[in-house]
Amino acid sequence: MSKIIIDPMTAGQLANVQAAVELCDPSGNVLGYFAPKVDPSLYEQVEPPISEEELQQIEREPGGRTLREILDDLESQP
Repeated sequence: MSKIIIDPMTAGQLANVQAAVELCDPSGNVLGYFAPKVDPSLYEQVEPPISEEELQQIEREPGGRTLREILDDLESQP
């Protein structure tokens, strides 16, 4: 990926951005898009909605169908 060094004023504006924004030239033409860097510390306290034990149990459960079974089922429908 290429790098473009921006001036301090633009850097200050982008430092306060909380969501993706369009970057435009003075005529209003869109040059591209900027998405701010995500702060990983915001997600440190987030817990997944399913426990590791539940994931392992789901993995051990038999079931499912082969792709051929799914395709045969779809082809048999009107």
